[in-house]
Amino acid sequence: MAKKSKVARNEQRKALVAKYAKRRAALKARVRDVSLSYEERREAQDALASLPRDSNPNRVTNRCALTGRPRGNLRRFGLSRIALREKALRGEIPGVIKSSW
Repeated sequence: MAKKSKVARNEQRKALVAKYAKRRAALKARVRDVSLSYEERREAQDALASLPRDSNPNRVTNRCALTGRPRGNLRRFGLSRIALREKALRGEIPGVIKSSW
C-alpha cells in the first residue's frame, strides 16, 4: 500500500491539471504559432513557465486504484500487476482467465 500522502498529492495534481488545462492549451498554441513575432511567442513561453509546475499533465502518475502503487500499472484495468493478478485469480475481473498452453 502506497503512502496516503503520495496518493493525495497525485489527486491534487490531477485537480490542478484540470484547472489550468484551457489556459495551458491556449498558451501552448501561441508558442507554436509561427505567424506571431518572436517577442509575442517569448511572452507566451514566459506565461506558460509561470504556471504551477503541477499543472503539467506529465507530472501526474498512473497509480493502482486499489493500492496506490506507482509502478507496474496496466492502464486497461487501472490496477497494478499484483492487484490484477490477485483479482483475476479470484475471478473478480470479467473476461480475464488464466492462460495455459
